[in-house]
Amino acid sequence: MERHHAESYGWALACCRRDSAEAEAVLHAAYVKVLEGKARFDGLATFKTWLFSVIRRTAADEGRRQVLRRSWLAKHLESLPRMAECERPDDAIYRSEVQSMFRAALAALPARQQEILQLVFYHDLSLAEAARVMDISVGSARTHDDWGKRHLRSLIEKSKVLDESPVG
Repeated sequence: MERHHAESYGWALACCRRDSAEAEAVLHAAYVKVLEGKARFDGLATFKTWLFSVIRRTAADEGRRQVLRRSWLAKHLESLPRMAECERPDDAIYRSEVQSMFRAALAALPARQQEILQLVFYHDLSLAEAARVMDISVGSARTHDDWGKRHLRSLIEKSKVLDESPVG
């Protein structure tokens, strides 16, 4: 696990919509599952592929729990003023204009398309490995990959037009 820690954290960030605190909690919970034997490596995939699927499932479980917590908090804390958002350390990676545009375009994609592109491009998984992590067929992974790239290209092209237009 130590060998894949940096990439695992990156994948946890992607699964947690770049929320570093949530990603750390998810990664910790995934490691605990592995160490306690609640998630067992069956050898049907590479260790990295298996580990990424454990992280994804853990993030999904945590996401379901968070929905209930957020709903309750929203109802009870509506009257409090919002705190100013602080820049997270991982945001520094995306400071340049092109990277910000790409990140916004990627975030605008449907969740499955985001996941497949994250796994293939940022984590160097094959489509077959990404399909296994996402628990979908290879054909479905190919479809999401193709649609995701087309949609991403379209969004980036639209962003470039907007960026070049004068600010009014």
